Amino acid sequence: MAKNNDTTKDMDRYFRDPEYRRSFLKRSRGFLRRNAKFVLAGGVLLLALAIGYGVYIVNGLPSLEELENPKPWLATKIYSTDAAVLDLLAIENRTRISVDSLPQGLINALIATEDKEFYNHWGVNLPRFARQMVLNFITFRQAGASTITQQLSRNLYRLSSQNETIFDKITRKLREFVTSVQIERNFTKKEILELYLNVAWFGRGAYGIESAAQRYFNKSASELTPPEYTLFVGMLQGPGYFDPLRNLDRSLGRRNIVIGQMVRDGYIGEVEAEGIRSDSLVFRALEPDSRTGIAPHFVEWIRQQLEARSEKYGFNVHRDGLRVYTSLDSRMQRHANRAVEEHLAEFQKRFDELWDWKKYPEILRSNVDKSIRDLDVYKKAKTPAIRDSIVNALRTNVEFIDSIRIVARTIEVGFVVIDPHTGQIKAMVGGRNFRQFKYGLNHVTQIRRQPGSSFKPFVYTVAIDNGTPVCYELLNQPVTVPMADGTRWTPQNFDGTFGGKYTLREGLKRSINLIAVRAILEIAPPKQVVDYAQRMGIISTIPPYESIALGSGEVSPLEITSAYGVFPNEGVHVEPISILRIEDKDGNILEENAPSKREALSKETAYIMTNLLEGAVNEEGGTGRAIRRDFALPAAGKTGTTNDYGDAWFVGFTPQLVAGAWVGFDDNRIKFGSSDGQGGRAAAPIFGLFMRHTYEDPDIALPLEYFRQPEGVITDTICVETKRKAREFCPETMTEIFNAKYPVGECDVHTSPAWRNERQGPGRINW
Repeated sequence: MAKNNDTTKDMDRYFRDPEYRRSFLKRSRGFLRRNAKFVLAGGVLLLALAIGYGVYIVNGLPSLEELENPKPWLATKIYSTDAAVLDLLAIENRTRISVDSLPQGLINALIATEDKEFYNHWGVNLPRFARQMVLNFITFRQAGASTITQQLSRNLYRLSSQNETIFDKITRKLREFVTSVQIERNFTKKEILELYLNVAWFGRGAYGIESAAQRYFNKSASELTPPEYTLFVGMLQGPGYFDPLRNLDRSLGRRNIVIGQMVRDGYIGEVEAEGIRSDSLVFRALEPDSRTGIAPHFVEWIRQQLEARSEKYGFNVHRDGLRVYTSLDSRMQRHANRAVEEHLAEFQKRFDELWDWKKYPEILRSNVDKSIRDLDVYKKAKTPAIRDSIVNALRTNVEFIDSIRIVARTIEVGFVVIDPHTGQIKAMVGGRNFRQFKYGLNHVTQIRRQPGSSFKPFVYTVAIDNGTPVCYELLNQPVTVPMADGTRWTPQNFDGTFGGKYTLREGLKRSINLIAVRAILEIAPPKQVVDYAQRMGIISTIPPYESIALGSGEVSPLEITSAYGVFPNEGVHVEPISILRIEDKDGNILEENAPSKREALSKETAYIMTNLLEGAVNEEGGTGRAIRRDFALPAAGKTGTTNDYGDAWFVGFTPQLVAGAWVGFDDNRIKFGSSDGQGGRAAAPIFGLFMRHTYEDPDIALPLEYFRQPEGVITDTICVETKRKAREFCPETMTEIFNAKYPVGECDVHTSPAWRNERQGPGRINW
């Protein structure tokens, strides 16, 4: 206490006694002279620190070029041919919109709440900025007083505010200060508002007001109502904290503050404000972490193609706001999704009733073990002992095993629709999980399975193109074929029967295995079949063995469907195409694709094969008759079924569309195991349902067309018995089509009225 009294007396004396004051100052100057070097060094050090800090601040600022050409991350939009947005590809889900398209009330709400002096300052509100800096020093926290321009500088140039120290906060605020002034010098107030609203974060992966409107309300920002846009303005203070889907009451409370600010500044009256407060909100939220469009497998395939082009064009798929115009028709895609759901919902139930896991314990165990190895907790386990404990625990976990049972026995599907004249892929269902798709297997482009009997048309095509008439007969008799590996192959018919002779037409219509095998042995050599298949669009490697007559090679649904497109397109193959045009964010065309065409068959052969495949769906005994339960217009196609009913196929076409369906299981050890697994039952109904829905859709309005017979194909009357051109004496005749280049001879049995007597021989009486 005495020390404090002495200090007080000295201070009183300093102010009352001039002599004492002069002596004190003299002593002080002496101290400075004695320590001048230290004082100077300290001053230089402080100046150097100040200069260094200034350089540090400047080096963290965006360049002048960045200011003049700001590049916020923009979402890439994927469009269908009918102008629907199929999906967005983005790290930050952002879509640009003009400020002129936005409701004026949104602008008023933003200014009233975030920066009421926006039109009067030059980037920084100095009184607010000074107050904020003082509060940051005193309270060691960030005080919210930024202008709209300062917030823009932070959002636009990634001036981070995450995990900051007090030094980082002060540095960032100074950088915001300088950058804000630069922004104000380079942009008008209108441009600043547009930039701000296009880069602001609104939670759930939505950057920019347009993306937010789509994410929360499934509409454009231009259509936002006062209750909706005031909600968004309120969310700007903390999108996570004021998330209306997670905490609606908190979000509405913040919205009411925004409404109050608008009343305070005279933008709206109290009556209007009360109306906004009382108006209910209807959310139509989309999940930000998964493909939510109608064609997720197709969009993911598009993304992969874009990534492959990114180095060539120098774009970033997820940041540069590309506009990608694809071949898909959103209306047909919906019909494809519907057809798959309608057919497989009931079909799955029937399979579940028949499948018994007790008969297949090894299949279940291997699926359980594979699923365990795919878990993150297993992959991240640091020791073998931990991994073993995870395996042992889950192998006995009833719920986990039941979930694996369900997944493993889920019937999968690959269904694709192509315009055979342009090659444009119009619809694609890559799997059953298209509603919850997260980068799953695309069963149209990423699988290769044996096509079974759906490969037979390639064998018959070779025979027809070689000049063999469709009425040519082959023996339906067993045959043994020596194979290259020394084994012997003894194919059989599906039903185990044999006997008699069948024409090519009947053999294809009824899908008789022995007729197809005889054809590849006698009139369609394997190497030629492979060559024709590749010309028509099969890109997978097919071994030139006789067994390919029954579809022993493996193909993808996309390639075999594309190859079938040669038939309705008069023998011309058009490569499948999915990306029509790529534009940058400013509308400049980066790539534009035209269909690639080549002649694979003559028009005559293509039409004759079309006619044969029409019989497979139209005539009694045809394996594709199932499509006629749903679709009655002109169509053709072929089923396919593999051993033990493991894979079911139907590939068919109309004059305007070609479509292929594969139905099976990801684990190909799982089989349908019954006649339900035939292509006509498991796959063909998807084709029929899709075509019915599509041709009945008035928005698509496909006209009724028929397959056109070219001039080179003639219709003639043949003898039923001899399958040669009929004479007037032939007892039974029928009409058949032929390639005019390969005429058939006349019947050599019924050459005169006396043919009956000649056949009976001498002494026989013809009754």
